[in-house]
Amino acid sequence: MPYIHFTEEQKLRAASVDLAEFLRRQGEKLIRSGPEYRLSSDHSVTVRGNEWYDHAAKQGGGPISFVQQFYNLSYPEAVTRLLGGAQGTVHAPAPKQKEKPKREFTLPPANRDMRRVYAYLLNRRFLDRDVVSAFVRAGLLYESREISKDKTREYHNAVFVGRDGDGAARHAHKRSVNDIGKTFRINIEGSDPRCSFHHTGSSNRLYVFEAPIDLLSFLTRYPRGWQEHSFVALCGTSEHAMLWMLERNPNLRTVCLCLDHDAAGIEASGRLTEILHKHGYDEVGVIQPEHKDWNEDLKAHRSLPAQAAEEHPQLIISPEVCGRISRRVEGSRRDYWEQDIPNLIDYAKICLRWKQFDRAMECMEHASALALAVYGRELRQMGDPRSPEELAEVLYRRILPHQNRGSLQRRPAELAAQFQGVLEKASAPGIRDESEKRELADSWLELAVSFAKVPVKYEADILKQQQKQTQQPIQQEMG
Repeated sequence: MPYIHFTEEQKLRAASVDLAEFLRRQGEKLIRSGPEYRLSSDHSVTVRGNEWYDHAAKQGGGPISFVQQFYNLSYPEAVTRLLGGAQGTVHAPAPKQKEKPKREFTLPPANRDMRRVYAYLLNRRFLDRDVVSAFVRAGLLYESREISKDKTREYHNAVFVGRDGDGAARHAHKRSVNDIGKTFRINIEGSDPRCSFHHTGSSNRLYVFEAPIDLLSFLTRYPRGWQEHSFVALCGTSEHAMLWMLERNPNLRTVCLCLDHDAAGIEASGRLTEILHKHGYDEVGVIQPEHKDWNEDLKAHRSLPAQAAEEHPQLIISPEVCGRISRRVEGSRRDYWEQDIPNLIDYAKICLRWKQFDRAMECMEHASALALAVYGRELRQMGDPRSPEELAEVLYRRILPHQNRGSLQRRPAELAAQFQGVLEKASAPGIRDESEKRELADSWLELAVSFAKVPVKYEADILKQQQKQTQQPIQQEMG
């Protein structure tokens, strides 16, 4: 892209764009989450005013970095889009955020009965009465009665309470009980994210869900002996409540991640699995609903229309990309990797700069095949030969969507640094023992994976955009 000069005023204007408004104009669906908005397509990403934060990647920033990161654009392209193009739409600036004093946590006032909540949960959400009543009796679920500021309206919502070890309420998740008109779900301001909606049993098993209704839907579907086990709703995808449950209950050693069967849930499951392993929990499993979430499974069980599960675009694309790479392995000049790989990285960088994405992806696949070929050679020398199909399977298993985020534009520099590290390891003098040989082979595999991730993400992003365009007319018809 040719050099574009932006004035300081233009840069400031781009950096002050209200991200929620910008995303709506891009056709993105946003979910209200307290003072923030979550991306419907990626629940780990929140925006507020002109700021964003990716809770999975633990990074954030302003509008320019957001557009660079999530639309794979260069700095000048990102600024241009935020400015609406040469003659495009001018996006509204974000209102100045006033620093609000932190409010002390308080539960919403309770209604005298739970008629509306029971009607909603049993008749609209198809939850089992006994399951719902168990949480009501435990003081973990009730119906609120809140009066509008002008005293003209009453609001009745379901409140899911999270209590600490002493039984004091520390967290509340509130959601509307109407399917018609405006619906919402929020965590009450001041809530402690560790103490969300949960049940503690006596067994060694913990089941983890995204939302309270998901948890209750699972118990409705599988009610037998549920009180023996422990359950927690994250009220999002953050790990805090899960880790708090584990810390407080040392007997819990087996964790079952039961998150939504969509892209956000799949990425969150991968990220939470890694966190659990780092904390010393080896018995970690993933249980996916047949449909998008556990409540949709209840609908389907009643022969009602249910929202289908959504596979992660990267998991759809990965087998094809890994297959192409494995077929390149036999024809790769594995003895020339020292010069070929850096050349491929440099050429890919140029192609990305000039938007020649297909050529850039071909370079990445070629480089991945080279690294995979050297990995295969190292294995053969250790008496562990692998077929191209086996190499493709190893490659596929290592490409995890939650680890494959971020801008494609930055990948060449990252790959160059990673290659340099492998080169230094491969060029080290002396005779290697068995463990050192294995370590070197694994380094080549990780390099092959890093190269393969680039075309996987590129093609997955295209697929994701196609899916979004297909879904938009359907959503418009449904209102």
